[in-house]
Amino acid sequence: MQKVQQESKLPAHLMCFQQKVPLENSCLYQRTLRLDCGRAATVLYVVGQQLKVYLFRSAPPNAKLFTVKCSPTVQYRIEPTPKDGGQMPHVLSKKSVLLITMTSPSKQAGDSKLSVRFYEGNSEKLGTAVVHLTAVEVSLDVDADRDGVIEKNNPNKGSWKWGPNGHGAILLVNCDSESSLYKKMDSEKEEITKVSDLKDMSRMVLRTRGPPQLPEGYKLVMHVSQTDAENIRIFRSSRQSGSMSGNLLKNFIFKTFVKEFPLVLNKNALTQEVPYVGGAAETDFFVEGLQFPDKNFDGLVTVYLSLLQPIAQDFPETPIFTDKVVFRVAPWIMTPNTLPPVEVFVCSVSDNYKFLKGMRQLVQESGYKLTICHEYMNRGDRWMQDELEFGYIDSPHQRFPVVLDSPRDRELREFPYNVLLGPDFGYVTRVPLQEEVSSLDSFGNLEVSPPVTVNGKNYPLGRIIIGVAFPTTIQGRNMTKVVQDFLWAQKVQEPIALYSDWLYVGHVDEFMTFVPAPDRKGFRLLLASPDAAYNLFRGLQKDGHGQAKMFDGLGSREEISLDDLLSETWLENENNYVQSCIDWNRDVLKRELGLDDDDIIDLPILFKLVEGENRAVPLYPDMVNMIVLGKNLGIPKPFGPKVNGRCALEAKMCSLMEGLGLRCTFIDDFASYHKKLGEVHCGSNVRREPFPFKWWNLEQ
Repeated sequence: MQKVQQESKLPAHLMCFQQKVPLENSCLYQRTLRLDCGRAATVLYVVGQQLKVYLFRSAPPNAKLFTVKCSPTVQYRIEPTPKDGGQMPHVLSKKSVLLITMTSPSKQAGDSKLSVRFYEGNSEKLGTAVVHLTAVEVSLDVDADRDGVIEKNNPNKGSWKWGPNGHGAILLVNCDSESSLYKKMDSEKEEITKVSDLKDMSRMVLRTRGPPQLPEGYKLVMHVSQTDAENIRIFRSSRQSGSMSGNLLKNFIFKTFVKEFPLVLNKNALTQEVPYVGGAAETDFFVEGLQFPDKNFDGLVTVYLSLLQPIAQDFPETPIFTDKVVFRVAPWIMTPNTLPPVEVFVCSVSDNYKFLKGMRQLVQESGYKLTICHEYMNRGDRWMQDELEFGYIDSPHQRFPVVLDSPRDRELREFPYNVLLGPDFGYVTRVPLQEEVSSLDSFGNLEVSPPVTVNGKNYPLGRIIIGVAFPTTIQGRNMTKVVQDFLWAQKVQEPIALYSDWLYVGHVDEFMTFVPAPDRKGFRLLLASPDAAYNLFRGLQKDGHGQAKMFDGLGSREEISLDDLLSETWLENENNYVQSCIDWNRDVLKRELGLDDDDIIDLPILFKLVEGENRAVPLYPDMVNMIVLGKNLGIPKPFGPKVNGRCALEAKMCSLMEGLGLRCTFIDDFASYHKKLGEVHCGSNVRREPFPFKWWNLEQ
């Protein structure tokens, strides 16, 4: 910007220089500035703003003309554009506005100046308003474009948008535990005790450029709303960026380390002054998520940074500039059977030796890790699937598994927290305060589909599946509302509700599962089917195998011939009812997952109703209740009728699965699980690798 001295007939003391504001600056954020004649004002200017002075308001009575003079570092423009061709003094009107900008930060406080003189006539001065200006650059920055880099002043940092072209920073719930002395989630602690905890938080950078000190009385303040403060916590690094290197990666003595990262904001401190560091400086903050999205929390939080100016003694400061950034808390994500396993979990109890032997062999042959929860921890509770569900949380800077603990709270209740919670292994639970917990709250009743596309809508992370009471049932069991609300609030795996209350135990894993497939949608849905069982058994009977026995080898009390089994009208009637319940769910799954009949495989399984309950349990080991380890399936040994020395049910299962390139291993769980109304899947659990797809790229 060049100074241009205008020719004028004014006396020399009225001559001034005019820096014209570039036209593109008219779209800058505007801030109103008041001028006081006869008193010099100290003004802090934030680069990127535009100061707007309503000259008529600031002028003394009877003023008709004005002139403007400023330092070379200051630019201004007058609106409406004077008709005097740039000659001064300019005519003052009620619409006269002075727009002021500065393009670079000041080297010293008050090193720039602007003055406005008002006149009644060409030489009759009425008053002068003087402003001493200090320019600073201020920005609160986050990884708004989700590439792992905190860029400066991203224009989209103050909002959230889903999708691959979206924006907005991501925050993790700090639900793991870095502590080695005592077990406690990091989010439950008000301080940082280990440097490793920082990687679970989102880094936020305050960038400033300006003089060594701000003008007296001005201050920088960070603040959040009361609502958001319930969901986040913010710490500040007492070191400037650039020193965050190897030394910071060491553990400090507790008291010293707390001083390195003081707590700035939480639910008890909504506003906090933050240091202004002169020159070009960056201050690191670390934002910690405390709560997952839920019914009353959409996952969005906003952090504000304001510059406050002093007004007068005994009066509060007022904001002259506010920057903001928006985070979305990462959702909890379930993993389907089609993702690669990492670790298999089972319980050891007094009577499940055969089950454990089969599981050890299967897991070892599959090449995965097996973790056994021994009796001192499980206290006789063998139902590993029912107590917990594995998932994970993800961000551009960090990702780790998180176990969802069910509200069933039986003897295994301490295992998820006391054993699984640890460094980079998180924990979350939902506890109903007033609702009654039922069998449907066990997590055999919680599954997730592989990725699907339904009527053009893509679900790249699959869809959660839960079991509930029939829609027209007045009295029935349901999964507790607090758990359902939590699952719905995650948004990225929109849940599907199936009818499972027809089962005595009431879990969806009793009649359905998913297995990987090399074709079509990349998977098959397996459904229990009494119709398929009757077709198989009647075919065997027709071929002359009517005397072949179910439960062969389990003793005469269990054994029953196919002829006798097929003659039981009551059993057929009960299975007709069961088939109708499964068909209802089949139609829902086809509709909600976009499946064709060719995507579904019916497994031959019969049920029976529990006397006095009108709810069903499997008649023999329920083969759909399996564990899926890549291409290896651990299936309950069904003890079906033997034909030519081979179990007909096992042969049928193998013929259905081997066409998909899957290997069937049959595990004897008859006495230790089936008789106790569960199977292989109920007694095991699998932690799997996360999806390669990033949840924030989901189109909503």
